[in-house]
Amino acid sequence: MRTGMNLVHLTASTFFGGPERQMLGLALALPDTVRTTFATFPEGGRGTAFLDEVRKHGFPAAPLKTDFPRVFSAVREVTELLRTTACDVLICHGYKAHVLGRLAARRVGIPAVAVSRGWTAETRKVKAYEWIDRRHMPLMDHVICVSEGQAEKVRRWCRVPADRLSVIRNSARLGAFENADPQARERLLGFFPAGGPVSQVVLGAGRFSPEKGFGVLVEAAHAICREHPNAGVVLFGEGPLRGELERRIAELDLTGRVALPGFRTDLDALIGGADVVVLPSFTEGLPNVALEASAAGVPVVATAVGGTPEAIADTVNGFLVPPGDPGAIAAKVGELLRDRSLRSRFGDAGRARMRDLFTFQAQADAYLRLLRALTLRPTPVEVAA
Repeated sequence: MRTGMNLVHLTASTFFGGPERQMLGLALALPDTVRTTFATFPEGGRGTAFLDEVRKHGFPAAPLKTDFPRVFSAVREVTELLRTTACDVLICHGYKAHVLGRLAARRVGIPAVAVSRGWTAETRKVKAYEWIDRRHMPLMDHVICVSEGQAEKVRRWCRVPADRLSVIRNSARLGAFENADPQARERLLGFFPAGGPVSQVVLGAGRFSPEKGFGVLVEAAHAICREHPNAGVVLFGEGPLRGELERRIAELDLTGRVALPGFRTDLDALIGGADVVVLPSFTEGLPNVALEASAAGVPVVATAVGGTPEAIADTVNGFLVPPGDPGAIAAKVGELLRDRSLRSRFGDAGRARMRDLFTFQAQADAYLRLLRALTLRPTPVEVAA
């Protein structure tokens, strides 16, 4: 690779979540010879949180002004950004970035890379967008999948040629958990009524949408709290199912035992205080929460979907269960709550697994090898703007 390289990450960020943490972690792990710029579509002004965070770390941030349905204006704006930054490779995240980014990259004659994290089929509108994304994926210069599980879906549904498909896994931000917050447990217990019975905490985190399976976890919580009088469940996140979750919690008489504190930006500081982390998803690419729980030394109970089994090895750093089975979740969580030594063993194994397989340095090395190969190929012909 030549002495310097300019990258642009293009996304449609609405908050500083898992994908955004992965982008930033990669940029921090790449050598100084690689200059990274982050750009996000407006999304009603919600991309500010992500861009503010990347600026804190010294990276250029480019808030875009145009968006769907102004397709031609949006492509022109991205094209101008690519020229201004002398971009060598455009890395696109999400259907909107894939479609508009590829068109802009063609105009300046550079490769456009899609990062495929998974499809949620959350609503009819989302299903339509994801259908477009799958049909568009073979047109990208390269597709990076965050897990082998997601790569299998891309091979099966999108028919991307093998020489244009790579697996570069999400990474655990090990440094964020090296110095555990001594107050983490007390802060988690603070989400439950003072003077109440809760002294053991089961934690879940993610978007409250159908594919994440939090309704299943609430059903499991009924059995967990019945069989473990000192257990409480805290679910961090927001989303369209919040009202439904609140109603079911009340119906199951779990008020005070299941807490929904909302979306938190300090999950790093809290997750290490939990006894067990649960991922009840119906679909996943490679879940950041599983990686971060393991990096924090917390055992995980997760559904065996998508790339999750690549992060959570059954009976090594957690338990894998079938999706949609609250009884299986409750049984495995209960097994961990009853056995402190098992929690400790799984936690230690999780940290070791993250250090061995899921470092940002390994991710950065894999990206550099791919970028070297892409920039050595003949570039697409530049098209007049």
